[in-house]
Amino acid sequence: MAFPLITDPFFYAVAIPAVLLMGVSKSGFGAGFGSLAVPLMALAVTVPQAAAILMPILLLIDILGMAAFRKNFDMRLVKFLVPCGLVGTLTGMLLFKVLPPNIVAGIVGAFTLLFLAQRLLFPPRPDSPPPPRWLGALLGVTSGFTSFIAHAGGPPVSAYVIPLRLPPLTFTATLAFFFFVINLSKWIPYAWLGLLDMRNMATSLVLLPLAPLGVWIGVRLARRIDPVLFYQILYAGMFLTGVKLLWDGFR
Repeated sequence: MAFPLITDPFFYAVAIPAVLLMGVSKSGFGAGFGSLAVPLMALAVTVPQAAAILMPILLLIDILGMAAFRKNFDMRLVKFLVPCGLVGTLTGMLLFKVLPPNIVAGIVGAFTLLFLAQRLLFPPRPDSPPPPRWLGALLGVTSGFTSFIAHAGGPPVSAYVIPLRLPPLTFTATLAFFFFVINLSKWIPYAWLGLLDMRNMATSLVLLPLAPLGVWIGVRLARRIDPVLFYQILYAGMFLTGVKLLWDGFR
């Protein structure tokens, strides 16, 4: 019996940079470029299939990221955001077959660009108060939901965490722990929805060795980068993500 594997060269032409971007983002730049992974892979396969192929890769990236930043995360913030994110994943599971993925992508893209516009046009003052907790809860739920649908949970939760002005390592570590729990919670629902089939998992296994390389690059950057430059790159990643997701929503 032939090995059940995606063999289309174009798929790997978009999947390889997508996995590397996700590794760098998850371990070094939180919600930056990682949300581009599914839209990139969706150029060759469907959004649900791209999300399923990335599941084992995400798990390995999350474990490596947690090991690298295990001493830097903010436990109080993790305890606050994780329950909200789990509510979002449950909502995503219930609406997965009802709500078209391109609609979700468009909503996330528009929200991301609006957040960036607000930050650039009305920059916060050094003495600005942190965002209200109710907003953090709402964005945590939104992050869990968009993460379940298209692994695009980074921009919503970043809209709450970025204004907290955490050090780069604390920012990265906190989101690494948050998404480890969120991504782990998606395994049983994805299996129930029939997405974790042999072909998707075999393809994921081929791409898996790229995950440590992306994490290694991201960790080295996060430990050496200036905080101002860190957030500039993060904003650039969110801008590209927002534009791409919004474009997918209109297609």
